[in-house]
Amino acid sequence: MAARIYQIPKSAMQSGKAKTDTWLLEFEQSEARRPDPLMGWTGSGDTQAQVQLKFPTKDAAKGYAEKHGIAARVHQTPPRTLKIQAYADNFR
Repeated sequence: MAARIYQIPKSAMQSGKAKTDTWLLEFEQSEARRPDPLMGWTGSGDTQAQVQLKFPTKDAAKGYAEKHGIAARVHQTPPRTLKIQAYADNFR
């Protein structure tokens, strides 16, 4: 069972940093998705891919994975860069 641990990114509609401190542990898919012949929807028999576990810290997520024997990869969040700009810069 493989999984990945990452921090929840900020949504495009979100200007603040609310709920971005949470870390997720998601299981990777063990089998390929295939289209349903009748409806055409894609799906698979892998129910682990639907599981998302939330943790307050990265260390808590890593500890859970080690305790339960889950091979987990940690994806670091890229550093946030602020583009500081004054209103007067629009007229230069």
